[in-house]
Amino acid sequence: MTGETDLSPARLRHARFAIAAVFCAHGAVTGSFATRIPWIQEHAQLGAGTLGLALAFPALGAALAMPLAGRINHRFGARAALRALLALWTLSLILPSLAPNLPALCFALFVYGATSGMSDVAMNALGVETENRLRRSIMSSLHGMWSVGALLGSAAGTVAAHAGADARLHHLIAACALTAAGLVAVRGVLDLKAAADAEAPAHFALPPKSAVLIGAIGFCAVFAEGASLDWSAVYLRDVLDTDAGLAAASTTAFALTMAVARLAGDRVVDRFGAVRTVRAGGVLATAGGLLVVTARHPAAAMAGFALIGLGIAVVVPLAFAAAGRSGPAPAQAIAGVATITYTSGLIAPSAIGAVADATSLVVSFGLVTLLAFALVAGAAVLRQKPSGPGAGQADQNEPAAIRP
Repeated sequence: MTGETDLSPARLRHARFAIAAVFCAHGAVTGSFATRIPWIQEHAQLGAGTLGLALAFPALGAALAMPLAGRINHRFGARAALRALLALWTLSLILPSLAPNLPALCFALFVYGATSGMSDVAMNALGVETENRLRRSIMSSLHGMWSVGALLGSAAGTVAAHAGADARLHHLIAACALTAAGLVAVRGVLDLKAAADAEAPAHFALPPKSAVLIGAIGFCAVFAEGASLDWSAVYLRDVLDTDAGLAAASTTAFALTMAVARLAGDRVVDRFGAVRTVRAGGVLATAGGLLVVTARHPAAAMAGFALIGLGIAVVVPLAFAAAGRSGPAPAQAIAGVATITYTSGLIAPSAIGAVADATSLVVSFGLVTLLAFALVAGAAVLRQKPSGPGAGQADQNEPAAIRP
């Protein structure tokens, strides 16, 4: 990528804060939408089954649209592409609450997911480029800022829901505010463009092999995350006979653990490198899974879920960073990893339920524990391949972001 000539430390710091604000705005859209799903369900007059069908369309839209992000990045440059895609994503928040029936809601959520996926790829690609120029890890904290945005969006949505606000008005106001905030934030990101002689990526292409392997690590982490977020409260209630309030608190605690760990994760990555960090995280998540499946008291299970969150928190940010450095087409590789992780997030809750129906929730989280252990075994795929003179002497366990 080429572009700006002024890459002074002050400019790079400004670019880092700007891309962090973009991640925060992106997360706030998700939080704003999630809290109003009950209103949308009632407005469209849907049952639980038809709502579940509709909620599959964001992942479908994202999976189909994400491969286009690389082409858009190449054609218009990183800043212009992010500006357009982020605005489309924030404005798409308006659509679901307007849908009067199932077909309209499915279409609205398909567009919502497509714009989410493309803007996700664009901001992660630019985040990796910013990290490369800073030569230190920032991807974990960027994803932490996404979690902060999701918490802020959900908090505002909760207030609106308790006040009985019409979701159409709430989402219109939120979309306009987040679009304005996003456009301001994008002004500060790096203005990078593809080299004049660079070949444009295909409109649709299979992800490179390296991205598939990296995506497999992300798949394991996102599966554990989705299972824990959606099923931890049910596990405490059904397996350990915990009251509803304490069971719900376990989900909130897990989400907060993930956010805090991501915000603090860059220092750990800079100190120990991506491979060692993910291996250690895999050990923590595996220990957490074992604690969950052997727990006889709610406190032990909650500690286990906290360890799972702590262990997997930085895996997806590091997977995106590794994908961005895995070949000549960073956006295409990131799109491949994003597609795999989105798929994992889609199937994890239903897979846990299917296994629980056939066996038990304890067995389901035994599967989560095995996937957590896979992080220990597969962490090496996040190692950056050496290149250039003297690269053979580089310590490949050191963080890629701090090596030339």
